[in-house]
Amino acid sequence: MSSIQIQQIAEGLWVSPQLRPADLAEVAAKGFRTVLNNRPDHEAPDQPLQSEIEAAAKQAGLVYEYLPVVPGQFTEAQVAAFDKHLRELPAPILAFCRSGNRCSMLFSAVMARRQSQQ
Repeated sequence: MSSIQIQQIAEGLWVSPQLRPADLAEVAAKGFRTVLNNRPDHEAPDQPLQSEIEAAAKQAGLVYEYLPVVPGQFTEAQVAAFDKHLRELPAPILAFCRSGNRCSMLFSAVMARRQSQQ
């Protein structure tokens, strides 16, 4: 998995570009407990299906969650679901999409939402 760039964006939360099923054992070996997939199926012809990633994640002993989000079109429900996942899923969490940017933008939306609720 050395070709995948993993970046920490908050305590307990890292983001990465697209993961492949073969990457999940190493993700688990690196100490991650949860994988959060924010990429809808069929965005690109070479992308693995979420069901393939889910099977590999579970085989590696990881918690897997699928929250598909179209770039730049987050709904309030999706932001709330991402927030709930961050609060409730076992950390550390590795969220991924095509580039990692969508996950980072979702996290920014969560932080703005939390701040507006204070």
